[in-house]
Amino acid sequence: MTHPKRRAAAERLARSAPPGALHVVMDPDPAGKPSVLRTALCAWEAIEDGATHQLVVQDDMILSDTFFERARLAIAEMPHAALALFALWDSRNGAAVRFGALAGARWVGAVNEYFPCVAIILPREVAAGFAAFGRRHLDSWPDDILMNRYLRANGIPAYVSVPSLAEHEDHGSISGNAFRGPRRSVCFVPRDVPGREGARLTDLRVLPFFKQGVAQCAVRLDEPADGAAPRPARDAGRWLHLDCEQYLEGVGVRLGRQQSAIVRMAEVTTPEAAEGAWLTAFTMGFVQRRDKLRCDPVAPGPDDPVGPGPQGAVPDAATDDVAPDPAVLAEALATVGPGGISYAQSEDRIAAQREELTRITLAGLAAGHEAGERARRARRALRNTPPVPHRGDRPAAEPHRPAPRSTAPERAAPHRPAVDRTASGRARAEPGEPPRVDVLGADTPLGEHLVRGLADAGHPVTTLARRPSGRPAHALLDLTGLTRPHAEPPARGAAPVLTLQLPTHATVLTLHIGDLYGPGCPHDSRIGRLVWDALRSQPLTLDDPAGTLRPLHTRDLVGALSALLRTAPAEPVLSLAGAVVTTSELAEVVRTAVRPVPLVPSGPAPRPAPEGSAWPPPPPGWKPLTELPYGLHTHAQWLAYEGIHFVLEV
Repeated sequence: MTHPKRRAAAERLARSAPPGALHVVMDPDPAGKPSVLRTALCAWEAIEDGATHQLVVQDDMILSDTFFERARLAIAEMPHAALALFALWDSRNGAAVRFGALAGARWVGAVNEYFPCVAIILPREVAAGFAAFGRRHLDSWPDDILMNRYLRANGIPAYVSVPSLAEHEDHGSISGNAFRGPRRSVCFVPRDVPGREGARLTDLRVLPFFKQGVAQCAVRLDEPADGAAPRPARDAGRWLHLDCEQYLEGVGVRLGRQQSAIVRMAEVTTPEAAEGAWLTAFTMGFVQRRDKLRCDPVAPGPDDPVGPGPQGAVPDAATDDVAPDPAVLAEALATVGPGGISYAQSEDRIAAQREELTRITLAGLAAGHEAGERARRARRALRNTPPVPHRGDRPAAEPHRPAPRSTAPERAAPHRPAVDRTASGRARAEPGEPPRVDVLGADTPLGEHLVRGLADAGHPVTTLARRPSGRPAHALLDLTGLTRPHAEPPARGAAPVLTLQLPTHATVLTLHIGDLYGPGCPHDSRIGRLVWDALRSQPLTLDDPAGTLRPLHTRDLVGALSALLRTAPAEPVLSLAGAVVTTSELAEVVRTAVRPVPLVPSGPAPRPAPEGSAWPPPPPGWKPLTELPYGLHTHAQWLAYEGIHFVLEV
């Protein structure tokens, strides 16, 4: 699929394929608004009579030497699946590919993100269904986000290749993606040896990835704790958006000064890039070793010319592990650092740092393996240690997660951070531990993120189905004034307020919240609407450019709540909000952090923002820490990969 401006490149790519394998499909409206989806739908509808599958490749891709052989074997192995043959180096699917490379897998289950569409194979009926779905959503979302929504809603299995079978040439972007920086594969090995296409790694639940200069981490909501029942089916596929530091803190890993030496040794790259690459790799190594991730070994088939593994690897009889391909693993790890800094640096500058970032990544991975092995042994010992009961103890549900909605019991099961402790330490709180907190109104995406954040900060959290009678035994956080179902419209002009009742405090604390944004926040808030439009490449229309907002990121809200739980303030009414910005100032940051879409002011010219002196004071010593551009980036990620499932019908 191509545009007339790049017809020569498309024809050159078609000639490089086996005769008749690729045909050029042109943008039907090349003079119109740039749209990858418009051309992609034509490509999906161009399937030939008698074909069982359709392959669509964008014109700026380089194909591996064994592209078509591996594609043919994969279709035979997974005839009903969607197959992505490329993943970006800073993506969640890229993180899944790295785990696949560590485990010796050839395919990994796609995770909840966009589904990579630059080189993709769909079964015939799936291609036809997506074409019809896409026609109903032209000029809305990019094709890869719509593809993920369609596949997930219809229960179509989806996999990503290990290594990538195609690489992005990245000679500019007609569709407006050049602002993202270089867009390379997580792991491209041109001479990858075909075979073992049934070796898959699926059901990943923790995904560390380095993006926008930050070590981030996506965690599946339905991950059960040790010995706990699985989450309800309605929660399958839902993810919490954290960062690596928060995730590690929540599972009891205290980094201390482990990474300081390797970060200080960086000479070519920046300390921030070194720290982000190390932390991402550490988290990846920790999760891999703690959870003992492995793919299902596959016996060699008739089309496997070199035996059961890409380098002749054989399963270990004692462990059933499959040895990873050294070339694939080396390339997958070498792109961790470059992918994380690609948003802000040139190709040449990234290349100059690649070798040093690779050494830092390998050091982080090794340290993570050591920590993961210790956690695995401690978890095994904990399973074998009988609990010590005490009066009033309640069975634990999954760590960090709100319990399913229920109106029968007054109190749901408690949420505790997944820290490996002795049984006696788990049964009775130690002196100086963060206070327990009961949370009312947590059964929303925002509530889920807030509960997880408090649990990761060390607080044993219990979610409530209804308000308890009498004076609470623990701190009581009421989120009902803050969280609401997505289908319910926001109240106009109403400032969000939540309350916090401390057992040791004479009065209930009233907390005035600014304009909340970040993971878990809806698309129809004042900030959410701007982010939502930018994600869909729509102009930002400002009804009141001079209007003021007080942005507050969800993680900063968690930090403030945790501080108040630990130290009761003297003031009964407080405000939790960031610095005042005008709507037009916020829109400019959205255009930088999300997408550079046009700005359409429709109100009066901006004027200086009022001081807002009527707001109550903030908690003593507290201030928001999240920088607005990065916070908006996390909000956009959540809306595109999670929030979309609440509002877009298939």
